[in-house]
Amino acid sequence: MNDHIQPDGSDAYEGAHEHDHGALGDAEYAEFMELAAEEGFDLEDVEGAIEAAGHGPLPVLAVVGRPNVGKSTLVNRIIGRREAVVEDKPGVTRDRVTYEAEWAGRRFKVVDTGGWEQDVLGIDASVAAQAEYAIEAADAVVFVVDAKVGATDTDEAVVRLLRKAGKPVVLCANKVDGPSGEADAAYLWSLGLGEPHPVSALHGRGTGDMLDQVLEVLPEAPRETFGGGGIGGPRRIALIGRPNVGKSSLLNKVAGEERVVVNELAGTTRDPVDELIELGGVTWKFVDTAGIRKRVHLQQGADYYASLRTAAAVEKAEVAVILIDASESISVQDQRIVTMAVEAGRAIVLAFNKWDTLDEERRYYLEREIETELGQVAWAPRVNVSARTGRHMEKLVPAIETALAGWETRVPTGRLNAFLGELVAAHPHPVRGGKQPRILFGTQAGTKPPRFVLFASGFIEAGYRRFIERRLREEFGFEGTPVHISVRVREKRGRKK
Repeated sequence: MNDHIQPDGSDAYEGAHEHDHGALGDAEYAEFMELAAEEGFDLEDVEGAIEAAGHGPLPVLAVVGRPNVGKSTLVNRIIGRREAVVEDKPGVTRDRVTYEAEWAGRRFKVVDTGGWEQDVLGIDASVAAQAEYAIEAADAVVFVVDAKVGATDTDEAVVRLLRKAGKPVVLCANKVDGPSGEADAAYLWSLGLGEPHPVSALHGRGTGDMLDQVLEVLPEAPRETFGGGGIGGPRRIALIGRPNVGKSSLLNKVAGEERVVVNELAGTTRDPVDELIELGGVTWKFVDTAGIRKRVHLQQGADYYASLRTAAAVEKAEVAVILIDASESISVQDQRIVTMAVEAGRAIVLAFNKWDTLDEERRYYLEREIETELGQVAWAPRVNVSARTGRHMEKLVPAIETALAGWETRVPTGRLNAFLGELVAAHPHPVRGGKQPRILFGTQAGTKPPRFVLFASGFIEAGYRRFIERRLREEFGFEGTPVHISVRVREKRGRKK
């Protein structure tokens, strides 16, 4: 039943391309579809559910441009709901910069760089900072220009950044509300980025044609497939955390004298560096968020830039090592960073820094804070370290390896359904409205992180889904990884014989 699945689940992503049915091999898929037919499910719906849940990491689209050209309005249009802030003012903290979107049946992530304008920096520097962070995370870029105003010096500066990055670019000529504005859009050929797509993000005009072009340039899979590009390639780790939590110190400590700069790009406000570091006899690639060298101090909007930097690093990584200052109370910003890593579907390790400075009272209160503030990631391995003294640094690698193992864990469909059968028999779903929905069967459609699709006879409540996740973790491990569970309900119709 598990003929085509390797024990480590390493073929899960490739399988999605070869078979179009997630992590299931051909024999397992055929047997599963037979089971679905017997239970009266629409086979096309089942196939769609497996394909949707079985996707690998999603490609990333960055939306960049100077302030007031309609970037956030366009992001809202792309994702189909009003989530991105469309009236940005300097100093306003923005929690989220990454959203999930779908167009013509293809899913991708959108990185929004809202209109920050900072007097202390000048508009050029702030736009360049945003564009750089976003482009670094992206597989393709939508460059938004105000067609009514035309190309400005700031636009030209962003064009230079785009050319340097070498990513595919779709030029969006925004604020074209009718045929008369299309002549304005035509002037943007002069930017040398190809055809300008006339769009009205506010009214939706032309956005479909622009998104069709986006799908043309956006890869089916991210530019960097997980695993370092070859057998034994370095695994990628993002060291993330709020400012001044000790990321640079920790990176310096683990690197020692063996730090090797493998990629350096001169940027407007920083020089991002990914570093190959040998730990525990294994070479790892640390994706840079630490040691960022700012030429100008970003006073306003520092949290927003930190969010963009973190999003860029997390998108490029397999494991997020989240550094938290143990000497201070766990902050809202710490929780946001944890949520960002969970939503991105990365393996997670929690590293509590400055452990050597804690007294018994602080340790007691910290444990209570972890229970209440970080309950959503109780499954993440935890290490208590000191970047200053090097305390417990040797525990970092085993924690990372544990999280990666959980992230790649694959449960064969037969074993999963035996587990689900026992679970449902022992702990049935509560009766609601005189009916008792049942989990009929399920499969693990993907790994990195583990993604399950469960098929049910009726609506399954959120509390019961959480119960299933908890029991899945107890049975199969999944330490250090988010677990995604989606449920498909059987349509009301007669069973197929």
